[in-house]
Amino acid sequence: MVNIANDIGRICITNEVVSNLAGDAATSCFGVKGMVGRSQGSGPFQLLRRESMSKGVEVHYNEDDSVSLELHIGVDQGINISAACRSIIKEVRYKLQMATGIPVRSVDVYVDTILG
Repeated sequence: MVNIANDIGRICITNEVVSNLAGDAATSCFGVKGMVGRSQGSGPFQLLRRESMSKGVEVHYNEDDSVSLELHIGVDQGINISAACRSIIKEVRYKLQMATGIPVRSVDVYVDTILG
């Protein structure tokens, strides 16, 4: 949870809000099929539905009040994965900072599956 204090009061932003914003930004990028999660027992990867996409995002809070994110995604077959990941990193960083004001230290993208 992130706590932001100012002259008027405090704002608390939960992990779920941060991960939902990041997941929404990532899935809006070209070539991304969706967020990916593992089934119980480390079974095969599965594409997450829109309402549970936050499970494909891990949020880590840093000592300088910034966040670091890990995104697990599935992409379309035939796309340039490197270019797609660069686009995702820029989009997630921009949208999260604009929506919350929280500085984003890093965004790590893991392509867990390619879907045809």
